[in-house]
Amino acid sequence: MGMLKKFYPKEYVASTYFIDFEKLYQEGYRGVLFDIDNTLVPHGAPADKRVKKLFQKLRKLGMKTCLISNNQIGRVKGFADEVGSKFIENAHKPSTKNYFRAMEQIGTTVENTIFIGDQLFTDVYGANRAGIRTILVEPIHPKEEIQIVLKRYLEKIVLYFYKRDSNKNRK
Repeated sequence: MGMLKKFYPKEYVASTYFIDFEKLYQEGYRGVLFDIDNTLVPHGAPADKRVKKLFQKLRKLGMKTCLISNNQIGRVKGFADEVGSKFIENAHKPSTKNYFRAMEQIGTTVENTIFIGDQLFTDVYGANRAGIRTILVEPIHPKEEIQIVLKRYLEKIVLYFYKRDSNKNRK
């Protein structure tokens, strides 16, 4: 199952809001790249109090942020303005180009940047290929477009092997 490893996240957590960003800062991370939909808010939802508070906290910590989304400018810029973050719209993930562009925008490197997203085949795969540490989160909202639903079935298969392999490595 070696070919699946390129889709494996470094970590898998239930929610973006459970991530210990203080710890990441202490480990030397200075940049966080986020997907938006189902990572920070439900699909298509506006920025809420919770996400605004998170971005305030990250700024206070000294973390730079960039939203990297395959969505169009209308969705992404509005959201980025609300949370006070840099952004790249229409990012064509899993293409690596815009992961590098995002790091350039916030002045970080692959060594001190972390990527957080909810999809293996776009978010995690692209960040892994760019050499960025990845955290996969469970999607916030179950109501998803059909093409995403199909991808979720495939993701479940990959995650089954990821968890199995992770448990083996722990023993």
